Amino acid sequence: MTTPTDDNRDLLTVVAYMRAAEGKTEELRAALEALVEPTSKEEGYVNYDLHQGVEDPSFFTFYENWHSGEHLDAHLGAPHLVDFAGRMGDLLDENGLTVNRVRRIA
Repeated sequence: MTTPTDDNRDLLTVVAYMRAAEGKTEELRAALEALVEPTSKEEGYVNYDLHQGVEDPSFFTFYENWHSGEHLDAHLGAPHLVDFAGRMGDLLDENGLTVNRVRRIA
């Protein structure tokens, strides 16, 4: 089994996580799922994998790989992401969205 970073350690990996506000789990899930298809068509896209918590279904995380930080920045400015950013305040708990940019080292 391989992952994108097995062959390219220079990829920018992003781990983003969030938790739905009370009563908003299904609405947040639908909004997040709607981001996947348009993101897959963006320049610099490698993978954009959405996960939902097993023990806590209100928890969501994206595991992403991009060819560069510039590609990620373009992604964050894409219309579907800008639209989501405008709606996420109503969908996320008080901790909001956490985004970590990392590089694979082992």
